[in-house]
Amino acid sequence: MRERHHFDGQQLLAQLREWAHGLGFSQIGVAGVDLAAAEPGMQAWLAAGFHGSMAYMAAHGLKRARPAELVPGTASVVTVRMDYLPRASPADWVATESARPLDPAQGVISIYARGRDYHKVLRARLQALADRLAGAIGPFGHRVFTDSAPVLEVELAARSGIGWRGKHTLALHREGGSMFFLGELFVDFALPPTPPVQPHCGTCSACIEACPTQAIVAPYRLDARRCISYLTIEHDGPIPVELRAAVGNRIYGCDDCQLVCPWNKYARLSALTDFVQMLAPIALYPDALLSQVLMASTYPADVAEAAKWSKANAKQKGDAAVTAVQDKPWDNSVKSLVAFPQALATLAEKPQLSTTVIILVAIPETMVILGFVVAILILLRGEPA
Repeated sequence: MRERHHFDGQQLLAQLREWAHGLGFSQIGVAGVDLAAAEPGMQAWLAAGFHGSMAYMAAHGLKRARPAELVPGTASVVTVRMDYLPRASPADWVATESARPLDPAQGVISIYARGRDYHKVLRARLQALADRLAGAIGPFGHRVFTDSAPVLEVELAARSGIGWRGKHTLALHREGGSMFFLGELFVDFALPPTPPVQPHCGTCSACIEACPTQAIVAPYRLDARRCISYLTIEHDGPIPVELRAAVGNRIYGCDDCQLVCPWNKYARLSALTDFVQMLAPIALYPDALLSQVLMASTYPADVAEAAKWSKANAKQKGDAAVTAVQDKPWDNSVKSLVAFPQALATLAEKPQLSTTVIILVAIPETMVILGFVVAILILLRGEPA
């Protein structure tokens, strides 16, 4: 086994920065592993139940705030930022995206989810960065992460100068807004830490006021149980009835708190083709599909039967999952749109796609569309890393 070469920390950091930019990262930093100051806040957040049904958030205890316990031997954490705003985005992208939730003919998918699976993109490029580093200094212990392990990503990003924690709890940068992914490279040798940046939210409370479900219960404090991103992605049960109208036509994530943030006028376009928009916001009522939509009555038994029917169709194709939102009987003014198996089967025939049909409820008869609607979410699965 080769021995690790001696190196100058600052020179190596400069070299890392050059390699990282070549791999599509917008910025890198270095944080230490002592996150003890973040532990009380994390514990209080969990104790308040703000993590909802995300049991994994508490499963690893304090390892989330202790990188050297999560990956024994870790001495430094290289943090990275990768911008994801599609490079074809128009100059008025904020206005364009802000209008989508107001259009009942669309099913809104969060901007970050319209390209390739970012976990695969960042992990592959972080590993490539680690390989370049090993080529320069010799073998070293490391692990790469991006939103896939008990890691306090925003805390590490803030400590290493990637940005500051905004009042919506996301990382913010004066020259990049918040439209970026975070990733980490845990290494078993010390690198010089990069300094944090000063926060610049000031008295602004735009994100707090803009949240449709009032999930930002205080500056820097998010109740995930009310967050639309949690409700439409992480939550494994029905969306609470009292929040359905506020969720509206957002079917996978929510960008509202970012769209109103003044710093996102500086959000940078992605340099990568991986985040070219491959999945447009869904048109909910294209004529070709309208005939395949079943208007169910207002009772869960009918929704369950429709779900069973759709699931049987999906099983025949073998590449789809059907999730039905079932709840106690709801008001007679609400109907459900459920499942179009033929469309599901057509999409399922494409081996590179995994299709999830979400059967949602809450469309008042007296309004065009205010609540949830049938949505097909096409999630990339199985593409090369």
